[in-house]
Amino acid sequence: MPHSSDSSDSSSFSQSPPPSKQDSSDDMRKVQRREKNRIAAQKSRLRQTQKADTLHLESEDLERQNAALRREIKQLTEEMKHFASMLNSHEPLCSILTSPPPPPEVLYATHSFHQPHISSPRFQH
Repeated sequence: MPHSSDSSDSSSFSQSPPPSKQDSSDDMRKVQRREKNRIAAQKSRLRQTQKADTLHLESEDLERQNAALRREIKQLTEEMKHFASMLNSHEPLCSILTSPPPPPEVLYATHSFHQPHISSPRFQH
């Protein structure tokens, strides 16, 4: 019997078959995977934002510390200049620097570096 071209035959090929259990299961997994991925991306963006905020705060803190240290350096430099100026104005008037040094006996005469030997039972033989 020859194959007839009837409209019911051609329409059955153009329509997609009804979804099987496997297709709907695959679709559910795809939806779940997309949702899981969306949540993971959201968490990742949140962590990235928090890290940027932390780095920003740390940067501001380091800037404050740097400014405080620069102020301290400036203060110490001024103090050093002041003491250097005082030393320079004192040097020409200093009697210690202008007189010859005393002999070593005079320097050490007031100090008693020699102490008598202390006898201890531990060190006696």
